[in-house]
Amino acid sequence: MGSNLIMYGSAVIAVLIVIYMLIKKMDIKITLFLMGIILILVATAMGNDIAIKDFASTGSVWLDPLQVIVTQFKQTLTAAGFIILLLGGYTAYMSSIGANEVTVNALTKPISKIKSPYILVPIVFLLGNLLSLVIPSASNLAIILLATLFPILRKAGMSALSAAAVIATSATIVPTPLGSDNVAIAEELAKHSLFANLSVTDYVFRYHAIVSIPTLIFIALVHYYWQKRMDKKASSLLVEGEENHESKEITEIKGGMLFKTVYAILPIFPIILLLGTYAIQITTGNAIELSVESATLVSFVLAIICELIRHKGSKTVLEKTESFFKGMGGAVPIVALLVAASVFVTGLKSIGLVDALQQSMQNIQGNGLDFILPLILVAITALIVILSGSGTALIFAMVPLMVPLADAAGISPIAISVPMGLAGNLFRAVSPVAAVVLIVAGTVKTDPIAIVKRTAVPMIAGVIFMFVLSMVIFL
Repeated sequence: MGSNLIMYGSAVIAVLIVIYMLIKKMDIKITLFLMGIILILVATAMGNDIAIKDFASTGSVWLDPLQVIVTQFKQTLTAAGFIILLLGGYTAYMSSIGANEVTVNALTKPISKIKSPYILVPIVFLLGNLLSLVIPSASNLAIILLATLFPILRKAGMSALSAAAVIATSATIVPTPLGSDNVAIAEELAKHSLFANLSVTDYVFRYHAIVSIPTLIFIALVHYYWQKRMDKKASSLLVEGEENHESKEITEIKGGMLFKTVYAILPIFPIILLLGTYAIQITTGNAIELSVESATLVSFVLAIICELIRHKGSKTVLEKTESFFKGMGGAVPIVALLVAASVFVTGLKSIGLVDALQQSMQNIQGNGLDFILPLILVAITALIVILSGSGTALIFAMVPLMVPLADAAGISPIAISVPMGLAGNLFRAVSPVAAVVLIVAGTVKTDPIAIVKRTAVPMIAGVIFMFVLSMVIFL
């Protein structure tokens, strides 16, 4: 009884502290590391072993938690961590050579030819999600779209709030093997016997896409009807002060058609390679294995060759490659967050919480209540993301728990990973304190709540649709 009290008490306190730090927008990595260390020390005091397979103790109770951090760093850096570092480097290099700008220009310029404001709503929403492949940061993408697309949408007759709502929801759940959250989830799922050797490409195209693509189309339709309804409800299409918004035309990219075509493709070339090899596997049955790491490196080499041709062998081309390695350094915080989450979960496992959950969930199995655990986790995700404005931090923190929780409930880990991953990204645009909402509201000169009123219905409807579809497919 006493050990159960210590276990549940320490677990509840640790989780509440993590949630509090998320809501307060404090650095969650140090919190997870600290709580993990404390939980491991509590577990040791309870006489429990540290829940890491083949863990080699240092011989000191006080040093063992630090050895756990070292072990988790080594495991993460040789797996998901290395992929995330490479992707961070490639994205940074694409920005330094101007390829991202060419891609954005190529995709956004045709929009100016469409004059029907409400037809533009679903088109721009889907276009924004497509652009998130190139610019994964929701805030950065919103800034670019506000500067380029917002004036075009206003000239086409779209209300400021409708345009703002579409831009605020532009980066959500596009299926991409280059997403750091998808990389982390696939790496964790690969530890499960049912998903041994699962690659991030397999995870995205076999599981994520069959839910996320229909959900994106559904949200686009809801956006169309909801923005139309809200505009009719409003007394005017103008919001106070919006006429002061500075309009900027889409910058004309200088260069020939060959340059524009090649450089527009470069940022998404790793995805093209992965899709191509995946399609060959499906159609021919040939076992062609191309990892995300290899696809990224091939694309990086190709980009350097293109730069050498473009600049006629100038030494500045090789100097610019430094941005790739600086970009890798910029992705280290994501890797550190993954490690911190793993240490925290190791602490929870060590005190016996996961085993206790497994025993308590035995009654759910086979009673038609398999959806309960995914529903609870999506509800928790909704609460924390809306309060904190951050979806990714919570997902990374939960990644190491997805497989053990699914095992505990006797359901497929996919039934947890897909709904949680998608819900975290969708609910971000429903939070009035999310960076992307604040940026859009500030630019349009309106209250964040006014933006949320426009985004809430499409996003929440999308979550409900996504959850039902996930349960039908994966349970």
